[in-house]
Amino acid sequence: MKDTAGYRALLLLVLIALAFTASARDLDQDEALRLRREGVILPLEQLMRPALQRYPGATLLEAELEEEDDIFVYEVELLTEQGVVRELELDARDGRILKDEVDD
Repeated sequence: MKDTAGYRALLLLVLIALAFTASARDLDQDEALRLRREGVILPLEQLMRPALQRYPGATLLEAELEEEDDIFVYEVELLTEQGVVRELELDARDGRILKDEVDD
């Protein structure tokens, strides 16, 4: 009986995790361009300024525009001068840094 309860708890955690990850939707370049033209989001170059000020000399490795819970977010990966990969989430409307952590 103990194993069944543990299995159910694990299954519940997996389902909760899937529900949270399923809420993000990747946007393609055409949709990103449309949102930019409509003034809904700012240009990525402009949004990157605060991130590059935080990590001078960093190199942009990857950038993806996603919609998470009706909020447009750029998920970017930077390689710092120290060789550390940082994952940041930027609010695509105003450039606020929503998340900044070392990428595993």
